[in-house]
Amino acid sequence: MKLLLDTHVLLWVAGAPHKLSQTAQNLIEDPQNQLYFSAASLWEISIKNKLGRTDFKVDLPILRRNLFDAGFEEIAITSAHTLALDALPNLHKDPFDRILIAQANAEGVTLMTADSAMMEYQVAVVLV
Repeated sequence: MKLLLDTHVLLWVAGAPHKLSQTAQNLIEDPQNQLYFSAASLWEISIKNKLGRTDFKVDLPILRRNLFDAGFEEIAITSAHTLALDALPNLHKDPFDRILIAQANAEGVTLMTADSAMMEYQVAVVLV
């Protein structure tokens, strides 16, 4: 399975693995699964960290390096993703979550999230 981890799941993997459900841990640790992170997640972390959000406090270069070292692949934001974003119904207001949904849809990967609102979209989602 190809899994795109949303921002909170990435942060939990990196610094609070106890917050992951057993299902999430099993999927992340399964060597048959390919794990992805989005450039949008690093962008979101950077912005929210600068705004003083303690739940987004992380050293971005170290996080990025650790994700690559753990075998994650990065999904950049492309014009194809913005076109997919434009086609989404306006069900969720968070722009970072919306681009993750668009990327998952455009790339044909499953989005792993703890946000049940993402289930409303026509995209493969694993709720953890």
